[in-house]
Amino acid sequence: MFFMGLPKKIYPMKNVLLVASLLLCLSSCQTHTLHKSQYVSPQQSVPTTAPVADKSRVVLYDASITLLLKAPDSLNKKLPLLTKKYDGYVMTVGDNLSTIRVPAAKLNDVLQDLAALGKVKARSLSGQDVTDDYTDYTIRLDNAEKARLRYLQLLEKAENVEAAVKVEKELERLTGEIDLLKGKLARFDHLAAFSTVTIHLEKKHKIGLLGYPFVGLYKGIKWLFVRD
Repeated sequence: MFFMGLPKKIYPMKNVLLVASLLLCLSSCQTHTLHKSQYVSPQQSVPTTAPVADKSRVVLYDASITLLLKAPDSLNKKLPLLTKKYDGYVMTVGDNLSTIRVPAAKLNDVLQDLAALGKVKARSLSGQDVTDDYTDYTIRLDNAEKARLRYLQLLEKAENVEAAVKVEKELERLTGEIDLLKGKLARFDHLAAFSTVTIHLEKKHKIGLLGYPFVGLYKGIKWLFVRD
Protein backbone atom coordinates (compact mmCIF):
# COMPACT_ATOMS: atom_id res chain seq x y z
CA MET A 1 0.00 0.00 0.00
CA PHE A 2 1.05 3.60 -0.67
CA PHE A 3 1.29 4.50 3.03
CA MET A 4 3.30 1.47 4.26
CA GLY A 5 6.64 3.25 4.03
CA LEU A 6 5.56 6.26 6.14
CA PRO A 7 6.72 6.56 9.78
CA LYS A 8 4.11 5.75 12.34
CA LYS A 9 3.19 9.26 13.36
CA ILE A 10 0.52 11.76 12.44
CA TYR A 11 1.48 14.08 9.59
CA PRO A 12 0.23 17.67 9.13
CA MET A 13 -2.82 18.21 6.94
CA LYS A 14 -0.60 19.91 4.34
CA ASN A 15 1.28 16.67 3.72
CA VAL A 16 -1.94 14.67 3.66
CA LEU A 17 -3.45 16.90 0.96
CA LEU A 18 -0.20 16.71 -1.03
CA VAL A 19 -0.41 12.90 -0.98
CA ALA A 20 -4.06 13.11 -2.06
CA SER A 21 -3.17 15.30 -5.05
CA LEU A 22 -0.47 12.85 -6.18
CA LEU A 23 -2.84 9.90 -5.89
CA LEU A 24 -5.56 11.65 -7.91
CA CYS A 25 -3.03 12.49 -10.61
CA LEU A 26 -1.92 8.87 -10.85
CA SER A 27 -5.49 7.55 -11.00
CA SER A 28 -6.39 9.91 -13.87
CA CYS A 29 -3.56 8.48 -16.00
CA GLN A 30 -4.71 4.86 -15.86
CA THR A 31 -6.25 3.04 -18.79
CA HIS A 32 -10.03 2.68 -18.77
CA THR A 33 -12.29 0.14 -20.43
CA LEU A 34 -15.50 1.06 -22.27
CA HIS A 35 -18.59 -0.69 -20.94
CA LYS A 36 -20.56 -1.84 -23.96
CA SER A 37 -24.32 -1.68 -23.97
CA GLN A 38 -26.22 -4.92 -24.37
CA TYR A 39 -28.00 -3.84 -27.59
CA VAL A 40 -28.87 -5.54 -30.83
CA SER A 41 -30.04 -3.19 -33.59
CA PRO A 42 -33.23 -4.26 -35.42
CA GLN A 43 -33.03 -5.97 -38.79
CA GLN A 44 -35.21 -4.89 -41.78
CA SER A 45 -36.40 -1.79 -39.99
CA VAL A 46 -39.43 0.16 -41.15
CA PRO A 47 -39.33 1.98 -43.50
CA THR A 48 -35.55 1.64 -44.03
CA THR A 49 -33.12 -1.03 -42.99
CA ALA A 50 -31.19 -0.31 -39.79
CA PRO A 51 -27.40 -0.81 -39.87
CA VAL A 52 -25.91 -4.05 -38.62
CA ALA A 53 -25.25 -3.92 -34.88
CA ASP A 54 -21.77 -2.72 -33.93
CA LYS A 55 -21.09 -3.82 -30.36
CA SER A 56 -18.41 -1.15 -29.99
CA ARG A 57 -21.05 1.57 -30.44
CA VAL A 58 -23.95 2.59 -28.20
CA VAL A 59 -26.90 3.60 -30.39
CA LEU A 60 -30.41 4.49 -29.22
CA TYR A 61 -33.12 3.63 -31.76
CA ASP A 62 -36.56 5.28 -31.74
CA ALA A 63 -39.52 4.82 -34.05
CA SER A 64 -42.58 6.86 -34.97
CA ILE A 65 -45.77 5.71 -36.66
CA THR A 66 -48.93 7.59 -37.63
CA LEU A 67 -52.11 5.52 -37.84
CA LEU A 68 -55.55 6.32 -39.24
CA LEU A 69 -58.19 4.64 -37.07
CA LYS A 70 -61.97 4.61 -36.87
CA ALA A 71 -61.72 4.70 -33.07
CA PRO A 72 -58.26 5.78 -31.81
CA ASP A 73 -59.16 4.84 -28.25
CA SER A 74 -59.55 1.21 -29.31
CA LEU A 75 -55.82 1.03 -30.06
CA ASN A 76 -54.91 2.48 -26.67
CA LYS A 77 -56.83 -0.34 -25.01
CA LYS A 78 -54.74 -2.87 -26.90
CA LEU A 79 -51.35 -1.33 -26.06
CA PRO A 80 -50.93 -3.05 -22.65
CA LEU A 81 -51.38 -6.49 -24.23
CA LEU A 82 -49.15 -5.60 -27.18
CA THR A 83 -46.27 -4.39 -25.00
CA LYS A 84 -46.65 -7.32 -22.62
CA LYS A 85 -46.31 -9.67 -25.57
CA TYR A 86 -42.81 -8.29 -26.22
CA ASP A 87 -41.84 -7.67 -22.57
CA GLY A 88 -42.18 -3.91 -23.01
CA TYR A 89 -44.32 -1.31 -21.27
CA VAL A 90 -46.67 1.62 -21.92
CA MET A 91 -45.32 5.08 -21.12
CA THR A 92 -48.16 7.45 -22.04
CA VAL A 93 -51.66 7.10 -23.46
CA GLY A 94 -53.57 9.94 -25.10
CA ASP A 95 -56.31 10.75 -27.63
CA ASN A 96 -53.79 11.91 -30.23
CA LEU A 97 -50.45 10.58 -29.02
CA SER A 98 -49.29 7.46 -27.16
CA THR A 99 -45.78 6.17 -26.43
CA ILE A 100 -44.46 2.73 -25.56
CA ARG A 101 -41.07 1.14 -24.96
CA VAL A 102 -40.19 -2.30 -26.31
CA PRO A 103 -37.00 -4.38 -26.57
CA ALA A 104 -34.90 -2.95 -29.41
CA ALA A 105 -34.44 -6.40 -30.94
CA LYS A 106 -38.24 -6.68 -31.32
CA LEU A 107 -38.82 -3.17 -32.67
CA ASN A 108 -39.77 -4.24 -36.21
CA ASP A 109 -42.17 -6.91 -34.94
CA VAL A 110 -43.92 -4.30 -32.80
CA LEU A 111 -44.22 -1.89 -35.74
CA GLN A 112 -45.75 -4.63 -37.88
CA ASP A 113 -48.32 -5.41 -35.17
CA LEU A 114 -49.20 -1.73 -34.88
CA ALA A 115 -49.55 -1.37 -38.64
CA ALA A 116 -52.08 -4.19 -38.62
CA LEU A 117 -54.32 -2.23 -36.24
CA GLY A 118 -54.96 0.69 -38.59
CA LYS A 119 -53.98 2.40 -41.82
CA VAL A 120 -50.37 3.59 -41.79
CA LYS A 121 -50.07 7.23 -42.83
CA ALA A 122 -46.41 7.73 -41.97
CA ARG A 123 -43.57 5.96 -40.16
CA SER A 124 -39.92 6.57 -39.43
CA LEU A 125 -36.91 5.12 -37.61
CA SER A 126 -34.07 7.17 -36.13
CA GLY A 127 -30.88 6.33 -34.26
CA GLN A 128 -28.75 8.42 -31.89
CA ASP A 129 -25.12 7.43 -31.38
CA VAL A 130 -24.16 8.22 -27.76
CA THR A 131 -20.90 6.26 -27.68
CA ASP A 132 -18.71 9.31 -26.98
CA ASP A 133 -20.87 10.43 -24.04
CA TYR A 134 -21.05 6.87 -22.72
CA THR A 135 -17.26 6.57 -22.84
CA ASP A 136 -16.78 9.92 -21.12
CA TYR A 137 -19.19 9.04 -18.31
CA THR A 138 -17.53 5.65 -17.84
CA ILE A 139 -14.05 7.17 -17.48
CA ARG A 140 -15.28 9.88 -15.13
CA LEU A 141 -17.07 7.31 -12.99
CA ASP A 142 -13.95 5.15 -12.76
CA ASN A 143 -11.82 8.14 -11.71
CA ALA A 144 -14.38 9.32 -9.16
CA GLU A 145 -14.64 5.88 -7.54
CA LYS A 146 -10.86 5.56 -7.27
CA ALA A 147 -10.58 9.08 -5.85
CA ARG A 148 -13.25 8.31 -3.27
CA LEU A 149 -11.29 5.25 -2.14
CA ARG A 150 -8.15 7.35 -1.70
CA TYR A 151 -10.01 9.95 0.38
CA LEU A 152 -11.44 7.23 2.60
CA GLN A 153 -7.87 6.17 3.29
CA LEU A 154 -6.88 9.77 4.04
CA LEU A 155 -9.83 10.17 6.40
CA GLU A 156 -8.37 7.48 8.63
CA LYS A 157 -5.15 9.53 8.92
CA ALA A 158 -6.73 12.95 9.54
CA GLU A 159 -4.91 14.67 12.42
CA ASN A 160 -7.90 16.53 13.85
CA VAL A 161 -11.60 17.28 13.42
CA GLU A 162 -10.99 20.19 11.05
CA ALA A 163 -8.91 18.01 8.73
CA ALA A 164 -11.50 15.24 8.86
CA VAL A 165 -14.29 17.69 7.95
CA LYS A 166 -12.39 18.85 4.85
CA VAL A 167 -11.89 15.29 3.67
CA GLU A 168 -15.53 14.40 4.39
CA LYS A 169 -16.72 17.34 2.26
CA GLU A 170 -14.69 16.05 -0.66
CA LEU A 171 -16.07 12.56 -0.08
CA GLU A 172 -19.60 13.96 -0.15
CA ARG A 173 -18.93 15.73 -3.45
CA LEU A 174 -17.44 12.58 -5.00
CA THR A 175 -20.36 10.44 -3.81
CA GLY A 176 -22.83 12.82 -5.47
CA GLU A 177 -20.83 12.77 -8.71
CA ILE A 178 -20.68 8.97 -8.65
CA ASP A 179 -24.44 8.65 -8.18
CA LEU A 180 -25.07 11.12 -11.03
CA LEU A 181 -22.77 9.32 -13.45
CA LYS A 182 -24.21 5.91 -12.57
CA GLY A 183 -27.68 7.29 -13.26
CA LYS A 184 -26.67 8.61 -16.69
CA LEU A 185 -25.03 5.32 -17.67
CA ALA A 186 -28.04 3.33 -16.44
CA ARG A 187 -30.34 5.50 -18.57
CA PHE A 188 -28.20 4.95 -21.67
CA ASP A 189 -28.20 1.20 -21.01
CA HIS A 190 -31.98 1.16 -20.66
CA LEU A 191 -32.66 3.28 -23.76
CA ALA A 192 -30.25 1.13 -25.80
CA ALA A 193 -32.05 -2.02 -24.70
CA PHE A 194 -35.59 -0.57 -25.03
CA SER A 195 -36.60 1.49 -28.06
CA THR A 196 -39.24 4.20 -27.73
CA VAL A 197 -42.16 4.02 -30.16
CA THR A 198 -44.25 7.18 -30.60
CA ILE A 199 -47.74 6.48 -31.95
CA HIS A 200 -49.65 9.35 -33.56
CA LEU A 201 -53.38 8.62 -33.64
CA GLU A 202 -55.67 10.18 -36.26
CA LYS A 203 -59.35 9.48 -36.56
CA LYS A 204 -60.51 8.18 -39.92
CA HIS A 205 -63.61 10.12 -40.99
CA LYS A 206 -66.39 8.51 -43.01
CA ILE A 207 -67.44 10.04 -46.31
CA GLY A 208 -71.06 11.15 -46.56
CA LEU A 209 -73.38 10.21 -49.43
CA LEU A 210 -72.78 13.50 -51.25
CA GLY A 211 -69.05 13.09 -50.88
CA TYR A 212 -68.60 9.96 -52.99
CA PRO A 213 -69.03 11.70 -56.41
CA PHE A 214 -66.33 14.20 -55.51
CA VAL A 215 -64.00 11.45 -54.33
CA GLY A 216 -64.48 9.62 -57.63
CA LEU A 217 -63.85 12.83 -59.58
CA TYR A 218 -60.67 13.50 -57.59
CA LYS A 219 -59.35 9.97 -58.20
CA GLY A 220 -60.13 10.26 -61.91
CA ILE A 221 -58.26 13.54 -62.29
CA LYS A 222 -55.36 12.20 -60.26
CA TRP A 223 -55.18 9.14 -62.53
CA LEU A 224 -54.94 11.41 -65.61
CA PHE A 225 -52.08 13.54 -64.27
CA VAL A 226 -50.27 11.41 -61.71
CA ARG A 227 -48.97 7.88 -62.27
CA ASP A 228 -46.94 5.80 -59.81
